[in-house]
Amino acid sequence: MHSLLSILLMTPPASGASGGAAGGGMMSTVIMFVMIGAIFYLMIYRPQKKRQKERESLLGTMEKGDKVITSSGIHGTISQIDDATILVQVSDNTKLRFEKASVTTVVTKKDA
Repeated sequence: MHSLLSILLMTPPASGASGGAAGGGMMSTVIMFVMIGAIFYLMIYRPQKKRQKERESLLGTMEKGDKVITSSGIHGTISQIDDATILVQVSDNTKLRFEKASVTTVVTKKDA
């Protein structure tokens, strides 16, 4: 019984009368992978790029006097902007320096 099972497992599948069936199976596999790639692009990659561009424009349009909210939840007003950092005034005598990337929300002077 054991040797019969091992012989059956080692034999290749019968090719049958349709020799082109393997080519059709390969084509459907390629089409399936292309469709998965298209869905991945439309559902994940493209929206992520759009959010990234919006974030870059948000950080690029910050000006002195804009009200901001940082990722740690600190609210304040921008008093100075450098290349990579901003100085945020959180009260009359308190200013904190943050990385620009830590800003999550900007309320411009025009919006307020």
